[in-house]
Amino acid sequence: MAKPVPTITTIAEAAGVSIASVSRVFNGQPVRDSTRRRVLAEAERLGYVPNAVARSLKSNRTDQVAFAVEDIGNPVYLAMLREIQPVLRADGFRLVVHSTGGDPGEEIEVLRGLGRRHADGLVISPIRVTPDLLGALAQAAAPVVVIGSVPPGTPVDNVRADSRTGVRLALRHLLDIGRRRIGFVNGPLDTVPGERRDAAFRDGMAEAGRPVDEGLVHVGGFRRETGAEGARRLLAHPHGPPDALLCANDLIALGALDTLRAAGLRVPDDVAVVGMDDTELAAVSWPTLTSVCLGSAERGRRAAGLLLDRLRGAPPAAPAAGSARTVTVAPRLVVRASTTGGDQ
Repeated sequence: MAKPVPTITTIAEAAGVSIASVSRVFNGQPVRDSTRRRVLAEAERLGYVPNAVARSLKSNRTDQVAFAVEDIGNPVYLAMLREIQPVLRADGFRLVVHSTGGDPGEEIEVLRGLGRRHADGLVISPIRVTPDLLGALAQAAAPVVVIGSVPPGTPVDNVRADSRTGVRLALRHLLDIGRRRIGFVNGPLDTVPGERRDAAFRDGMAEAGRPVDEGLVHVGGFRRETGAEGARRLLAHPHGPPDALLCANDLIALGALDTLRAAGLRVPDDVAVVGMDDTELAAVSWPTLTSVCLGSAERGRRAAGLLLDRLRGAPPAAPAAGSARTVTVAPRLVVRASTTGGDQ
């Protein structure tokens, strides 16, 4: 015969306390320490598991926060995740992760899920910011923090990287070490990071008095394969290969290094390579990769803090007009062997 499922009534009887006292213990409300100990001891002995669904319906909380990103396998998002999760866990929240593939439609569905009480809040890092997505952000039924850039006036807190300055830091470094034929391998131009890094590269070249050779610019995905393909194409340039490659992220840079090694070229002697994001991969690649740190971990930590502020109700959960908070994380260049040599 199946063992009866314990309830708060059976726990109350076993502990010799009222049902109300048991309820207060499981809802985190004040009770005497002796009462709390007796209730928890009997709950453990009886194998009681609180009904999270029922508690959610009663409290109007799920104790869950969603984290929506383009690809959770990307080391940038993993760095964010490692910072977001412990911050939220310390306040009693579980983290639910969504990989959206960079599809605004998927991200809008996650936002609509807030209205269906799938989560109490959301940290989202969209790479394509469309009018429909902005509308969904403005109408979100729970607190939202965006990691990334949104247009001024968007009623949502956001934490952003200054990737334009980051590209300029990388470009200035390559020029300072004497590189003149600088190729650029970028991600999709219909994404916020792709568009901004392209504009920063062109502005930086203009400021340095260097024309942009379109034959030395390659656009693909934010993937290792794009770096390998882009490097192959740029090496075949009719006027000669580049002497440096600026890559829009570390994954692209690693793909470029694969191609350069296969072609028998020396890095950095023949071609210097710079990535962006300064992921863990940059420090263990061969050669180690010079990269622009965009503060992925810090952005995750700051976003979690902003969201907790809203969830606690100070400031209010929904930003009033003009009250949305913006945090910008400054970039820094981390110089390694792919531009200066030393560990090959």
